[in-house]
Amino acid sequence: QVQLVESGGGLVQAGGSLRLSCAASGSTFRILRMNWHRQAPGKQRELVATISSGGSTDYADSVKGRFTISRDNAKNTVFLQMNSLKADDTAVYYCHADALRSATGYWGQGTQVTVSS
Repeated sequence: QVQLVESGGGLVQAGGSLRLSCAASGSTFRILRMNWHRQAPGKQRELVATISSGGSTDYADSVKGRFTISRDNAKNTVFLQMNSLKADDTAVYYCHADALRSATGYWGQGTQVTVSS
């Protein structure tokens, strides 16, 4: 089992920044890829950013150039630096881990990000 705990969400004005953290514990050696998803009210959950164990990254078009995903393997933590935030970024942000021996991976509990315009 892998446990994921997010932190760093909150209320910010448009144009501002937030940094989300996701700390992994348990069988972290199983983790292959770490992802950030988000779900806005009335919308489907969407993949925002992903980072492989080797450090390669990819982003949704809507956040490219504004968000940066990174990971500290020694601390089993992944970060999402969010800059130039927009009202459309308002959502619950979830950390997710793709892992060996898990068809669906593991999810954190989510952290609310609210951007006021």
